[in-house]
Formats: sequence, structure tokens, C-alpha cells
Amino acid sequence: MPPLVQIRSISKNFSQRRGLFGARGVVHAVREVSLEVAQGETLGIVGESGCGKSTLGRMAVGLLEPSGGEILIKGKSLYDRKAHADYRAFRASMAGVVQMVFQDPYSSLNPRMRIGESVAEPLRCSRAWLGSESSGGAPAATADEALIKKRVLDMLERVGLDSDAARRYPHEFSGGQRQRIAIARALVTRPAFVVCDEPTSSLDASVQSQVLNLLRAMQDELKLTYCFISHDLAVVRHMSDRVAVMHRGSLVEEGKTEDIFTAPCHPYTRLLLESV
Repeated sequence: MPPLVQIRSISKNFSQRRGLFGARGVVHAVREVSLEVAQGETLGIVGESGCGKSTLGRMAVGLLEPSGGEILIKGKSLYDRKAHADYRAFRASMAGVVQMVFQDPYSSLNPRMRIGESVAEPLRCSRAWLGSESSGGAPAATADEALIKKRVLDMLERVGLDSDAARRYPHEFSGGQRQRIAIARALVTRPAFVVCDEPTSSLDASVQSQVLNLLRAMQDELKLTYCFISHDLAVVRHMSDRVAVMHRGSLVEEGKTEDIFTAPCHPYTRLLLESV
């Protein structure tokens, strides 16, 4: 069985001007990284700030187009425009396959949208999920909206929020509650692959454990596959089946979690562990 996610020699370069009148240079944020993620597992990605792990995560969900390489999700290339007659429709359909939980739940939620509308947005982008749910003989538009509302309220309940939350705005919630909302929005389409980009780094320690336990419970319940990005090694060890270590845009070591933490091979990995 092929891996759910295949990242092949992916790179990302950014242009940068040096000084007010200086010449443009190039920043190699990600350099020729290759990874695979199997169905149902959690791959942890660790490294210091600026090592390229978040850039890699954003490319894996289609938010940043790579400078080179290829990313396959369920065997379909995220960035091959020639392979899809209607590329925009294909990208919209992928909202039901790949999703992301961002680091800052407040900035990732539209402050002018009620929570119910924010959580429903991925469902409206990708209609593939409707095929598995009955419309009950109602007119198509009415039936679709009824199903969307039902799915949104059900997901809010699963992440520990009541139905009244759907009518409120992001500023009315605490940081932990906002991250639960962000998780609900990411999981409402029941995607196959979810990238979690430091989802607990802005939360208090007690709230962190609640959110991590929620992510684990939802993974078991919905059969999800995670890419978990963090600089917190203890969190990565708790969450991950395998770990990939990045340094200056390159992948320097990869292996089973316990192997990486008990017998690291690369000097940079040993340095990371010694710094804790």
C-alpha cells in the first residue's frame, strides 16, 4: 500500500533584498526534502526557529507553491496544473483531503465571521463529503445547508463546545477555546491528512495538554494522519510515531520516535536533545 503523503525532493526559495538599495539575494528555506507519511500515523517535524519546518508544512497543504520537487496526496500531485483540466476545482476539492491547524488560533479565524460560518467554510469549498450523507428528499440547496449545519454543530460538540458557540465571534472565546474551534474547522470535512503547525505553543501548559489529548482522540476516532510540527521535543515525543529533524532547510535525520530520542545519529539532533 503506497504512503498517503509523498514529498519528493521539495524545495522552496524566497527572494530577499539586502539593504535599502542592495541587490536581491535568495533564501533557501527548504532544500531537497523527501519524506513519506503512512495512513494513520503521526510524523513529527522538529528543528529550531527558521529551519524551514513551517514552510514545509504549508507546502504540504497547498498554501505555498514549491520552487522544485513534488508533493503527492493519495497519489495526486498538489501542484501539477497540467494533470487537472480545472485546476481551481481540483484545489477546492482538496479541502476535503488536506487541512491545517495553525499556531495562532486568533489570527487564523476571521474576526468578522461567526464561528458557525468559519467552521462551515471548508464544507462549502469541498462538496465531495455530501455524497455519503442523505438529503432526506429535501430540495438540493436546502438539504445541503441542513447537512452543513448538522455537521458543524456535531463537530463543535466533539471538540468540547456547545451549539451556542456557532452564533458567537472569535473574540468571545479564550485561547484554548479558539484552538478547539480551529481544530473543528480543520476536521469538519474529515480530511485524510492534517498538518498541525505548533498548535499548542501559544497556550498555557494546562490547556496544552487538553488540546493534545483532543488531537489524539480525534485521530483515533476519525482515522486521521498527522504531520505535527513543533520545537517542543517533549510534545513531539508524546504525539509522534516517527520524527524528522530539520536544520537550515535540510532534513538531517529521520526515524522512529524512540530511536531518535534514545539513540540520535546526527550531531545536530544530539545538540537539540542536549539543549532541553
